[in-house]
Amino acid sequence: MSGQTGQAAYSASKGGIVGMTLPIARDLGSLGIRVNTNVPGLINTPVFNGLTPEFVESLSQSVLYPKRLGRPEEIAQLAAAIIDNDYINGECIRMDGGIRMQPR
Repeated sequence: MSGQTGQAAYSASKGGIVGMTLPIARDLGSLGIRVNTNVPGLINTPVFNGLTPEFVESLSQSVLYPKRLGRPEEIAQLAAAIIDNDYINGECIRMDGGIRMQPR
């Protein structure tokens, strides 16, 4: 969806997935296939291992609430909720604690 300075290709790839979600849901709905997109924010994965604790803490504090990085199991919980509720279709669900990162 939104990238940082120097991340035009990254941002375009995310935007492409978001932009395809509803049209693909429309294309596949007649086959009984639902299409949704989970749009994660700052999730505490091994990519953060190489960063200083101070930098990770500053990222955590930029999240509106709760003031922490997301957890991988929260992404899994959202995926399970989408599967369990068959009326969710064609949606892009942001899971980012409300963060909207400012350009660097």
